[in-house]
Amino acid sequence: MNIIKLDIIMNREKVFFAILITILAINYFVFKDNLASVLSAFWGVSYAFLAGKGKPSCYLFGLSGSGLYGWLSFANAFWGNLVLYLFYYIPMQILGFFKWNNNLKNGKKEIIKTCLSHKEKLTLSILITITTIIFGIALYYMHDKNPLFDSITTIGSIAGMYLTVKRCIEQWLIWIIVDSLSALMWLEIALNGEKVYSTVIMWCLYTFLAVYFYIHWKKEIKENSL
Repeated sequence: MNIIKLDIIMNREKVFFAILITILAINYFVFKDNLASVLSAFWGVSYAFLAGKGKPSCYLFGLSGSGLYGWLSFANAFWGNLVLYLFYYIPMQILGFFKWNNNLKNGKKEIIKTCLSHKEKLTLSILITITTIIFGIALYYMHDKNPLFDSITTIGSIAGMYLTVKRCIEQWLIWIIVDSLSALMWLEIALNGEKVYSTVIMWCLYTFLAVYFYIHWKKEIKENSL
């Protein structure tokens, strides 16, 4: 029974990536999408998928995706996202790889999931709110294209990446907000004529995966606490 279940899961994963590759290939060859956008989407979705499954190898994909996404942010004047990816995301990807490898389940290449205390949740919420407001004002005076969205996604990503390295389930709640807003931000860019369709698809898939893995992690943590 377990072997059959494993086969079904593996087949679903193969189908998921086959569909992803097909969509990205169509974007590149038919709609002439930006190559950096296509590659960033593939590496980024691969990272999110493996992170959700608790695999330390996700960070190897994350490094490649972060570099390409940083370039896209630079090309589209999203200065907050540019700073985030170059000076925070890439170093945290490296740190996360070693942290996760030191917190694996016995006999498995999968991390032990954790959650924040009520006090930690409240403290983090207040800190995110205050820094988002301050950073948003700074981006406004830097002539950022969308200071509100850029500020929320940048500060949210900092908090989300921190919780990811700590293996906390709350990361997925933050990623749901960050990913959905990022999808809207890049959709606006695409509608204005920039060929970044794959980036829009990437953020939409991020949002879906964040919801899926939040439910999956919550179920696993609940089962382990019994």
